[in-house]
Amino acid sequence: MSKAIDLNNLPYADGDFYSFEHLLSDAERARLQEVRDFLTKEVRPIAVDCWNRADFPMEIIPKLAELDVVSPVRRQGYSNVFAGMVHAEFTRADASIATFVGVHDGLFTGSVEELASEEQKAAWLPDIYSLKKIGAFGLTEPLGGSDVAGGTRTTAQRDGDNWILNGAKRWIGNATFSDWVLIFARDVADNQVKGFLLDTKTEGYAATKIENKISLRTVQNADITLTNVVVPDEFKLAGANSFRDTNKVLKVTRLGVAWQAVGQQLAAFDVARRYAVERQQFGRPLASFQLVQDQLVQILGNAVSSMGMMVRLAQLEDEGVAKDEQSTLAKAFTTARMRESVALGRSILGGNGIVTDYEMAKIFADAEAIYSYEGTHEVNTLVTGRAITGISAIV
Repeated sequence: MSKAIDLNNLPYADGDFYSFEHLLSDAERARLQEVRDFLTKEVRPIAVDCWNRADFPMEIIPKLAELDVVSPVRRQGYSNVFAGMVHAEFTRADASIATFVGVHDGLFTGSVEELASEEQKAAWLPDIYSLKKIGAFGLTEPLGGSDVAGGTRTTAQRDGDNWILNGAKRWIGNATFSDWVLIFARDVADNQVKGFLLDTKTEGYAATKIENKISLRTVQNADITLTNVVVPDEFKLAGANSFRDTNKVLKVTRLGVAWQAVGQQLAAFDVARRYAVERQQFGRPLASFQLVQDQLVQILGNAVSSMGMMVRLAQLEDEGVAKDEQSTLAKAFTTARMRESVALGRSILGGNGIVTDYEMAKIFADAEAIYSYEGTHEVNTLVTGRAITGISAIV
């Protein structure tokens, strides 16, 4: 019988093979550990059960409020490198809770911070930061995903001091229970996409949960319908007057999804390594077989290369010089590596890799959503291709 191995005391137990965390300040490293401790105690123990039931744990929201994780860069003064590592750690614990945070913090809060007037920020942000008001981000539509920039069908029509919104949105995370939702609609007067903060109790607004998902089941995605919804002009985001404005937010949130791809690979590595060390086959641990070690090293290599790309891109973001095409390459590259990594991890677990009891099935399935949202792999690839050739392959 092989001697039991304490994985927590092995070298590189945290998966940080090249010590990227040493780039953080002492205060940031301490804060990152605080977040990890929270996730270990509050998120990971409930993650599989919530995923199986497709149920969001509303009791986690006040705990997240106490942890105070919203807007770590703009409000709290942390680096983008730190913020990215935190988002990766959330995903490592559970991609669904990480997506909830990403929608509220990155997409919703980020839009208000970037596009609202100073008066609007003063009125809205305190409740947003404290999670007293939960937000959602309504951009994608039933017939518009990658082409929504020029094909937004939801309309906004000025009517005196109000705007009248009509249309539909799809795949809107948090929207079944959010207090507010940002709706992006095409102004019929000038054909430009504009942004509006909408109270979800407003007459004419309806959100229906999307059922039967195989990925991010804990996330409450919704189909939204807007029927003659009246929005006062003071709730139009002052700086959201074209899709170019909206894209300022998406450039940054695309980084968040790429960091999720890092976290998902670290999750696959955690589960696969533990299983390989503890599982006995032919009288010895799976980890003693050369092919299994090769698979583990491939997962780690994918994760480390993705982490390296994201750390450098976060540094560029901190310097204020990051470009959109750098975000698109990061999203395309890291999610492709993630897909490979979670498939290898599932393979290591064999039959146990297709049941959520061992976590890997959830990790494997959740990767598919991360691969698709915030721009598909194909579209992000073509945006990057346009940047390096000067020729657009997008119709």
